[in-house]
Amino acid sequence: MSFMKLNFRAALLLGSLMIGASPALAEAVLHRGNSGEPQTLDQSQTSIDIEAFIVKDLYEGLTIYDANGKIVPGTAESWKVSDDGTVYTFKLRDNANWSDGTPVTAEDFVFSMRRVEDPKTAAGYANILYPIKNAEAVNKSKAKIEELGVKAIDAKTLEITLERPTPFFIELLSHQTALPINKASFEKNGADFVKPGKLVGNGAFKLLEHVPNDHLTVAKNEHYWDAANVKLDKVIFYPLEDQAAAVRRYEAGELDLVYNFSSDQIERMRAANAKQVHVTPAMATYYYPFDTRTEPFNDVRVRRALSMAVDRDFLAKDIYNGTKLPVYSLVPAGMENYGEPSKADFADKSQLDREDEALKLMKEAGYGEGGKPLSIEIRYNTNPNHERVATAVADMWKKTFGAKVTLMNLDISSHYAYLQEGGKFNVARAGWTADYADPENFLNLNVSSNKTFNYGHYSNPEFDALMKKSYEERNPAERAKILHQAEALIMRDQPIAPLMNDANLWLVADKVKGWGDNANNEHLSKYLSVE
Repeated sequence: MSFMKLNFRAALLLGSLMIGASPALAEAVLHRGNSGEPQTLDQSQTSIDIEAFIVKDLYEGLTIYDANGKIVPGTAESWKVSDDGTVYTFKLRDNANWSDGTPVTAEDFVFSMRRVEDPKTAAGYANILYPIKNAEAVNKSKAKIEELGVKAIDAKTLEITLERPTPFFIELLSHQTALPINKASFEKNGADFVKPGKLVGNGAFKLLEHVPNDHLTVAKNEHYWDAANVKLDKVIFYPLEDQAAAVRRYEAGELDLVYNFSSDQIERMRAANAKQVHVTPAMATYYYPFDTRTEPFNDVRVRRALSMAVDRDFLAKDIYNGTKLPVYSLVPAGMENYGEPSKADFADKSQLDREDEALKLMKEAGYGEGGKPLSIEIRYNTNPNHERVATAVADMWKKTFGAKVTLMNLDISSHYAYLQEGGKFNVARAGWTADYADPENFLNLNVSSNKTFNYGHYSNPEFDALMKKSYEERNPAERAKILHQAEALIMRDQPIAPLMNDANLWLVADKVKGWGDNANNEHLSKYLSVE
């Protein structure tokens, strides 16, 4: 055989090897459209879903949700519960490691949970861990931090003692507030521990790059205990508040996932490719809180009148194209341990009857036609759907009461930071998605001691007493009755006006595999892959 033929065959063989190897050599990158810039990656300070999507890729709790929204073991491979339901003993995985290769220990969880409850941390979600023994007392400087009911039995055994039996405790531990942080990195870097090059996580991915308001990139964590089953090399999150721009980039193939796209695009997107449009009922409520510290919103008659005048059917059907449901309760339906939520007493009336009653209440309070002028500012976070809702509600209040209504919007981070820090307002847009499937998670928003999420600063001793009683009641049926009484008070006083039950809106490209629709809206990148 000639030298030329040998070279030719060798070249063909090399070419075929290169072609065969190229798919394996190519990086598997998922491009996720997130609906805003995270305020922080410090799990003690996070509060919204767009932050949770990221931090849960970087860190892993004792428990996690799988692709279908079912709670499963995370860093803890197993656990035991005492007969009285107050002591949980977790066995951590032997191969659970931090992204720097060091082992994850029980002491890491002790340090992290103590940090969350330390009043110096000022964790907005510290109350999530209040079921733990002495957590509330520690957080309110009434007990020493060492008295928190969290103890390392040995390097891989964690014991958590509760104040009382808590049926939803395992689900609660999947929340971002219960995620561990690396003590060594935190002590070395202080507040900078969340920055690229310094963040040490125990999740399926590690932080590679963060360009605020542009993109955030995470890469596969080779030290993760389940790294062998993580199919993605990188995930790039894009903070896209402009929903129209997000859809355009998705249709151009630049994004593989888009969260919270504009509902007016649903029919068009379904016509193009129905399989890519995912609309999932959620345990979430879209509501308007009133600032009860300021006139006239400190008057229950005004709050009830304004709530009655809102045509929820119009909002759900005409603005959200049926992807949301009109509601008259704060707690969403579908919680097995609660049953049918307690609705407002005007829920079953026609919209015309509601408006007639609303006019009487407003007149009785001294506002509207023949009374004091009614001026209202509606605050909302930047989003086309929220703007449409605010515009529609403003029009309803103008027509019903002759009110002067103005609108104000801020980006999502600034909007919620303003509310959580106690800024004064008239009416604001807010939403709450279940952290765990229990009505307490929604009703607790109105407890007077909840300084972070009780945006309207509602204070009712009777309501607070019912909530306290619910924490002490161990019989599930009796507890549900108490919580129903508490919700009935909220629906009577209307410190918030529940408007709609949410749906999770996602665009998912055909090449994304492993996706599972679920009401908890949990979508860890570790379960996803791209073809």
